[in-house]
Amino acid sequence: MTIQEYKESLTKDNFPPVLSVQLQALWYDAKGDWQKAHDLIDRLNDSTSAHIHAYLHRVEGDLWNARYWYNRAKQPEFKGTLEEEWNYLLKLYIK
Repeated sequence: MTIQEYKESLTKDNFPPVLSVQLQALWYDAKGDWQKAHDLIDRLNDSTSAHIHAYLHRVEGDLWNARYWYNRAKQPEFKGTLEEEWNYLLKLYIK
């Protein structure tokens, strides 16, 4: 799947079945369902999930928690806008 195809899927009611759980979380976030996005990755321990978890806590406005998750992901705290970070995460994790 390309980034463009991913973004086009946001106009639909359901995410494409080929998405990883991490990309599903970003999809739900883009659709305005932060809680569903967070629930998908809340108990996952891999670095990709931790990275997306950090972003979601930035969205929530909980910067302390976001920093905790950036640290767990071994990623620097993102300094751009939320939209820039969302796009950055897509570029990193869409293969």
